[in-house]
Amino acid sequence: MTAQETKELISIAVDTMGGDNAPSEIVLGAVQAAREGGVSIILVGDPEPVEAELAKHDVDGLPISTEPSEGVVEEGEAPATAYMTKRNASIFRAASAVRHGRAKALVSMGSTGATIAAATVVFGTFKGIERAALGGPLYGLAPGTIIMDIGTNLDCKPQQLADYAALGAVFSKIVFGAENPRVALLSVGAEAGKGNTQVKEAAALLETSGLNFIGNLEANDIPHGRAEVFVCDGFVGNVVMKLTEGIGKTLSADIRELMAGRVPDAEIEEICKRIYETTNLPEAHGGGPLFGVKGVAVVGHGKAMAPAVARAIHTARRTVASNYVEQAEAELNRLRGAVST
Repeated sequence: MTAQETKELISIAVDTMGGDNAPSEIVLGAVQAAREGGVSIILVGDPEPVEAELAKHDVDGLPISTEPSEGVVEEGEAPATAYMTKRNASIFRAASAVRHGRAKALVSMGSTGATIAAATVVFGTFKGIERAALGGPLYGLAPGTIIMDIGTNLDCKPQQLADYAALGAVFSKIVFGAENPRVALLSVGAEAGKGNTQVKEAAALLETSGLNFIGNLEANDIPHGRAEVFVCDGFVGNVVMKLTEGIGKTLSADIRELMAGRVPDAEIEEICKRIYETTNLPEAHGGGPLFGVKGVAVVGHGKAMAPAVARAIHTARRTVASNYVEQAEAELNRLRGAVST
């Protein structure tokens, strides 16, 4: 590898201890991403298990280094308490690597709450944003459609929904290439005035936002890609995501049973895999960035295997390369000015 090629690599800090399949699948996915190019990897984790996993792979010449941590934040553990008592845990050490310039982004398949806490406290948030939001594509037949939020902020004020609209629109522009992203509020009817108080007040803000706000749309509009950005609070977004995932898993199992003995097994598996990946996009495609924080943090699915980890790492690389954070903060400030006049 030449000096010029090394210079062009984007450094990603990977939380090797987070996720159901850590550290084996996390390390394997990081090695895969390094082989694919464009990134250098910092494996952050407890030294002994990380080194043991790394020794299983041929990494000669690959831009991979390690950084020690101590412990892991488990799912269900209070993030605020964990930050106070486990400052050296892998997710906090990975965030510190970004904060101090050793990496440009972090990737974790571990506790979403801990990743949000780490990004919020260590990176800081945009002015007016109290807590990061998680969003992204949910349905494979509409891969360019993102939902904001999908589970991090369950109770949102109308201004928060307007903020999510701005953050999502910028992401749609620079990551998916949408020239003028259509923004819609997820509601119980497409007619103007439909929805609860939160949705109605958010609609009034978005009407003057300068975004390409097309009004209300319903959940059955999501698979058709009738907007590039669907906006809702995290309670609604998480229900939509979990329902979509559950339907996909159930359909896959039902079709496998129905077609057994009638169609070759290989074809059954191909069909079921397509259905599963179409309806479980966050898991199949690695993960998505946190929105509203002053740094790049990509959160993946807890069950992720190595290919999904590699995809999450490349999502982080693309997000850094696009200068998303700077553009999102500028757009958020512009929107705030528009809705306050």
